[in-house]
Amino acid sequence: MMKIYITAIFLSLLFTSQITAQTVNTGDLSVAPNTQLSTLFNFDNKPTGDVLIDGNFIAYANFNNDGLITYTNSGNGKTFFVGTQQQLISGAEIAHFQNIVFENTSELVPFHLNTTIEIGKNAEFKNGIVDADSFNGKMIFDQDAFHSDASNLSFVDGKVENIGNLDFEFPVGDQFYFRPSYHDKGANTNNVYTTQYFLKNAGNQHPYTNKDDTIISIDEVEYWNLTQDQGSEKIILSLTLDTNTTPPSFFEENPNTKLGIVRWDDAGQKWVNEGGTTTDLLTGAHYSKLVTTQVGGYGLFTIAIVKQSITPDSDLIIYNAVSPNGDGINDSFYIKGIDKYPDNRVEIYNRWGVKVFDASSYNETDVMFKGFSDGRSTVKRSQGLPAGTYFYILKYNKNNTIIENTGYLYITNDK
Repeated sequence: MMKIYITAIFLSLLFTSQITAQTVNTGDLSVAPNTQLSTLFNFDNKPTGDVLIDGNFIAYANFNNDGLITYTNSGNGKTFFVGTQQQLISGAEIAHFQNIVFENTSELVPFHLNTTIEIGKNAEFKNGIVDADSFNGKMIFDQDAFHSDASNLSFVDGKVENIGNLDFEFPVGDQFYFRPSYHDKGANTNNVYTTQYFLKNAGNQHPYTNKDDTIISIDEVEYWNLTQDQGSEKIILSLTLDTNTTPPSFFEENPNTKLGIVRWDDAGQKWVNEGGTTTDLLTGAHYSKLVTTQVGGYGLFTIAIVKQSITPDSDLIIYNAVSPNGDGINDSFYIKGIDKYPDNRVEIYNRWGVKVFDASSYNETDVMFKGFSDGRSTVKRSQGLPAGTYFYILKYNKNNTIIENTGYLYITNDK
């Protein structure tokens, strides 16, 4: 890789009386594919500056953008923030990065995000927490953009926005804890959501004593604020539990209670029970449990211990184990009695909130879930789904009343 190749350079180094320097761009600056540009000094892109990053751009100090930072889709540009001291990312204009890498080991929170940056493809969280909350910043993930390596070592402490219909993990946290939320956003590519996690009590403005009768105890030390900035669909939301932040009582099992997601309802001025299905995650994850449900609105969410709900009808028997191995036993998700209610719909999601199956007029013979995905292209339809815990939503019309039933579904690949 050629180290430096810049077209139409309008770049200068400005030295102050205190022997500091900054790299200033006032014109067109292009980092071509397979080339690399590094700046040891503070980088300042002026209002007249136009920076095109299709190669590697390495910033070792502060980064300010008052002009245009962009890329071409045909390239694979990557910007590295790899300083050895605190790095302020600021500017009056949104900086558009195709790929970005955060890797600064100078301290636990080395990145101060004082502007809005947009990711077109991928963000790598290697080392260093990005503090957007204290500096009024925001990170936007464009349609089909994602991230990798987020952990307690590196995440966004502040607002994260996602555009489009990609099933998304929000790489959010607070203080020194990565506490992501997940959700499936439906088929509308224009949907826009913003999420922020808070490791704090919300009771001053949202009293925990104001709650549904089905709610026994609310997690009073943490919450997520989720807004729907554009769109109208109701999402499948998954929230994480972590022994470092979530109270111990929420990890205790009780046959008369379960975990659910609760939401502060502004209209009713109380916490409402959205329900939920709990999944135990594999050892080694940054969090140990996941609660999933379809939510009825937006705003503040957290975990709660709620009363076990009673199955609305006894004339349906749901067999929630599927082993699609062709032996004729549990080869499909069988709902005995569903033929009596042909006006129905079954949706199935994996534990991250990704829809893998959606069918109307589900029955006991041909319209059935057999362990293969019928979801969007995020899951390959030609391959059987992996073994694990899934979440189902069953809705059916009984005597002109829509009844909803949710719960676990287990897929095993036993031969």
